[in-house]
Amino acid sequence: MTVDHDGRIRMDCSSPYAMARLIELKDNFDIAFGNDSDADRHGIVTKSVGLLNPNHYLSVAVDYLFQNRPGWRRDAAVGKTLVSTSMIERVAASLGRRLSEVPVGFKWFVDGLLDGSLGFAGEESAGASFLRRDGTVWTTDKDGILMNFLACEITAKTKKDPGELYREIEERFGKAFYERIDVPASPEQKAALKKLSPQHITAKDLAGDPITAKLTRAPGNDADIGGLKVVTQGGWFAARPSGTEDICKIYTESFRGEEHLKEFRKRP
Repeated sequence: MTVDHDGRIRMDCSSPYAMARLIELKDNFDIAFGNDSDADRHGIVTKSVGLLNPNHYLSVAVDYLFQNRPGWRRDAAVGKTLVSTSMIERVAASLGRRLSEVPVGFKWFVDGLLDGSLGFAGEESAGASFLRRDGTVWTTDKDGILMNFLACEITAKTKKDPGELYREIEERFGKAFYERIDVPASPEQKAALKKLSPQHITAKDLAGDPITAKLTRAPGNDADIGGLKVVTQGGWFAARPSGTEDICKIYTESFRGEEHLKEFRKRP
C-alpha cells in the first residue's frame, strides 16, 4: 500500500494516493479495481482516466443498468443520496426513471431494494448496490465487489471503459464540477445547523441563479436530512454536521464551471 494524502496507510479505494500502485498499472488492463477493507466500497481504474471519480461511475452505472436490465420493474426508480452528483438526476430523467433522493446513509435504500421499487442505489462515497437481473433483491447494503464486476460487464459489452462512457455523458448533459470540504464547527454550531428550516434562508438567488429548492427534508422519503441543501438550476450546495467530529461537511456542485463553483463555496 502507498500512503494516503496525510501520510497514513488507509484502505481508501477512492483515494488516488492509496490507489497509486494500481493507477500506475492502468494501461496493462482493460479495467482494474479495488475495494476497501470490508469490500463495501469500490474503486474503478480505467485506461482512459485512471481512477474514476465515484460520482462519475455512479452516473455511468445508472445509464447502463437501466438500459440493460429488462427484468427490472418498469417503475423501478434510481436512488441517490442528496449529496451525490446531480448528473444522476439528468441521466435518470433521460431514461424516464423516477429519482428517489434520500438523506446520507445507505439504510434509507433498504426498503426500496427489498421490494424492487429501487433498481439502483448509490452514494457519493463510492457505495452502491443494485437488483438481480430478475428484479429481486441482491443485497440491501453497499457491495463494492458487485460494482467492480459491473465495470467489467460494462467494458466487455460496450467496448468502452466507464471513463470513456462518462465523457459521453458529459457531452450529453454538461460537465459537473463537484467539491466537498470539511470546516471546523463547534457542538453549538452543529446543533444550530441541524435545526435550520427553509424559512431561515431568506435569499432569493444563489451564485447568480434563482433558488429553486431549500431542503431540510429529503424529497424521496421526507426524512430529516440533518442539515440543509439549497438548489438552483445551475448547481447546489449542502451543509450537514459530522456525527463523529467537530466539523461541518460542505458539498457544492456546479454545471457552469469552476468559477461558478467558487461562488457557491462563498455563499454557505
